[in-house]
Amino acid sequence: MTPWKSAPPRWKRALGPLIALLLAIAFSVTPAAAVAAPAAAAGSGWNDYSCKPSAAHPRPVILVHGTLGNSIDNWLVLAPYLVRRGYCVFSLDYGQLPGVPVFHGLGPVAKSAEQLDVYVDKVLAATGAAEADLVGHSQGGMMPRHYLKFLGGARKVNALIGIAPSNHGTTLSGFTGLLPYFPGAEDLISSHTPALTDQVVGSPFMTRLNAGGDTVPGVRYTVIATRYDQVVTPYRSQFLAGPGVRNVTVQDLCPLDLSAHVTVGTTDRIAYHEVANALDPANAKPTTCASVID
Repeated sequence: MTPWKSAPPRWKRALGPLIALLLAIAFSVTPAAAVAAPAAAAGSGWNDYSCKPSAAHPRPVILVHGTLGNSIDNWLVLAPYLVRRGYCVFSLDYGQLPGVPVFHGLGPVAKSAEQLDVYVDKVLAATGAAEADLVGHSQGGMMPRHYLKFLGGARKVNALIGIAPSNHGTTLSGFTGLLPYFPGAEDLISSHTPALTDQVVGSPFMTRLNAGGDTVPGVRYTVIATRYDQVVTPYRSQFLAGPGVRNVTVQDLCPLDLSAHVTVGTTDRIAYHEVANALDPANAKPTTCASVID
């Protein structure tokens, strides 16, 4: 019998909203196209290890999915968007748990950063580039900071662009505040989804990650957030402080943008226009509501 099935009814009632939210996110980022994932990537021109960066775009772009995402479904829009602009684009799967297909980013965040370390080396070796640029959504915008800070990644990365990143943890709109009132509930979640526990405000992982400052020298940071984020809350907790940081709220660029946490990372072309600007700041163009057709 699984711990969830044996949990007292009061835990299930209290954690029900949290689980429902997580499932909603999962189904939002995992369309039926998952079964054709390899073909989707190959047909759209990313994860092509024969791609060589151009003089205009000399660094490969590595896309880092979020919690419950994967290397394809999170990027069905952004990856082709960047390929059309002449970038060599790659994406990895990380944080896999045994027996859990499709939904990744669930394992301990520090271990996921080790997977990113290996993958960056693989992409750099294939492309011949000295550095890469990283673009991540949700956990994928935060987890690389562990790689940069503790695994020597700053030597191999020019820029980190986080879309709705969980940089300082999240209250999950207050749901995590319920956990102390239900003894054992936090252990129940942690035993199945360590990444969620790592991303709670004030967790040991978050405390270590942010001790001594948000950034490391030599890396440019961009954070792209939405006021309507219902997962990484409060949304301003996503922002970073330090040299080389640019924090952006999409509604300041286009007041009509109603994207929430999932959509800002998976379909929002206002956010994607800012990603393109952050990848190539020397040729950046103002982002407006009209950027949806750019």
